[in-house]
Amino acid sequence: MLSKSQIKLITSLKQKKYRQDLGFFVVEGVKTIKELLASHLKLHVLYTTESFKIDAKDEVLISETDLKRISFLKTPNKAMAVFEIPKQAPIDTKGLIVALDDVRDPGNLGTIIRLCDWFGVKELVCSKATVDCFNPKVIQATMGSITRVNISYVDLETFFNDVDLPIYGAFMDGDEVYKIALPEQGILVMGNEANGVSKTVEALITEKITIPRFGDLQATESLNVATATAILLSEFRRG
Repeated sequence: MLSKSQIKLITSLKQKKYRQDLGFFVVEGVKTIKELLASHLKLHVLYTTESFKIDAKDEVLISETDLKRISFLKTPNKAMAVFEIPKQAPIDTKGLIVALDDVRDPGNLGTIIRLCDWFGVKELVCSKATVDCFNPKVIQATMGSITRVNISYVDLETFFNDVDLPIYGAFMDGDEVYKIALPEQGILVMGNEANGVSKTVEALITEKITIPRFGDLQATESLNVATATAILLSEFRRG
């Protein structure tokens, strides 16, 4: 049976403040937990209804009832693990980098992390106002890809001024992405879901690019930021 202190620790990790203070984050679901166990990330404790056959001191067998008490999901999937938040690694400025300017939706960030993994983008740079990548909903949406993408939270203006790379920004009024040559090295900036790229970051953009609309009525206001990221990364990889 879970103790009150164990339950209190887990439930507190829903909030960014406590994740940062305690240095832990939560992962749910057998598949995702196994991916993280096989990665560089360090397990703190695993609560599970079925043994993973790992070191006994790191694994706590619990009932389905107890799992439901601590799970952040409507339908828990056999296990919940608490991992240590790793130290932020240096940013490798070689290759293609994705930068997020104030992306707030956890599902969007999780999907973008998966897209970076799919398209071989090793560095994801986020503004400090972007949603926390260790938010449980983000972790769930990454499906394990968080182990293969280096995610950094920085002041974007300072970072852009310190690197010697072309900076491409996604805008509604940019050059059509299908009509320009794209480099193997550079930064792709994606903006906030409602407001796009901020004015301060826009001033540092080398080239504005857009995904043209083909519909007859041209009535669609915009694309979801994760969908737009997928299309643009595909074009960058196509060259």
